Amino acid sequence: MKDTKIIDIDCNNIDEEKISFCGSILNRGGTVAFPTETVYGLGANALDEKAVKKIYEAKGRPSDNPLIIHISNIKDIEPLVWEIPEAANRAMKSFWPGPLTLIFKKSKIVPDIITAGLDTVAIRYPRHPIAEMLIKKAKVPIAAPSANLSGKPSPTKGSHVIQDLMGRVDAIVVGEDCNVGLESTVLDLTVDIPTILRPGGITKEMLEEIFDRVEVDPALKDQSILTPKSPGMKYTHYAPKADIVIYEGEESRVVNRIGEKVDELIANGKSVGIICTNETRNFYSVGLIKSVGSRKDMKTIASRLFGILRDFDDTDVDIILAEAIEEVELGQAIMNRLSKASGYRIKKV
Repeated sequence: MKDTKIIDIDCNNIDEEKISFCGSILNRGGTVAFPTETVYGLGANALDEKAVKKIYEAKGRPSDNPLIIHISNIKDIEPLVWEIPEAANRAMKSFWPGPLTLIFKKSKIVPDIITAGLDTVAIRYPRHPIAEMLIKKAKVPIAAPSANLSGKPSPTKGSHVIQDLMGRVDAIVVGEDCNVGLESTVLDLTVDIPTILRPGGITKEMLEEIFDRVEVDPALKDQSILTPKSPGMKYTHYAPKADIVIYEGEESRVVNRIGEKVDELIANGKSVGIICTNETRNFYSVGLIKSVGSRKDMKTIASRLFGILRDFDDTDVDIILAEAIEEVELGQAIMNRLSKASGYRIKKV
């Protein structure tokens, strides 16, 4: 067990000495969890193979699941990649810093452990004052997957990180809650047509404003994929302790079917949770009911989803029944995470 240091930092009044201390931990091969605008990340020096191994060990993460490298200046990308295509310059100009990860052909200095043996590397420039300053103070690019135990819902609060990684990492920086709430969009620029490998806060519609055409990798729906090209593609992720079943269809039919199933499960002695929206909350009267927000405000749903999944872990529910969200704009990323949390148990009604 490590002696994990908890570092509280006010995002509106950042203590530079505290950030420098955490940066020195990273620089000498340690691990630090820290907030970004998407979710909390678990960082280590991306160019130090021994340091990166500590990420996998702390999370219990499979070694064939690649990591994202985080930088604090666009110029930092140059030594990490083979080339910077024109499409990348367009994407970086429009969305960096921000919740967009870009896939490039990697340079020789990037360790294979980062890329799970692939010849490509995922890079992001986060838009968060703590993350940006921490990377600068570390003076090295930082590999950082989400700061949770592998398979659990990603952390959007410092308390989530402490719950999962206390005693497993050298330090945890506790700042404000993450405002996006879902991991970054991953865009592959090593192919002829820019392709989304993981949906996130930068939507397909937003990307289509700067590219003539954007595709979505079919592997997002095909679980027979053998080699993940991006973090989060291969394994079931984001799952609470209880099983989740998603109900998809016209709103009234979904509400009626969930209500019938809740009654059936309770009659069989099961404790049931329900994930719904503000529009349907009052239609349910039994079960542990949690609304993720209004369907008119997808940003709020995205920011609350992982927290609600974690909240259910503090209850005794045996099963969670969830309403599907329409897969348009940010709804695509929300349903990607919810589907993976359920192990793709989706019932169409």
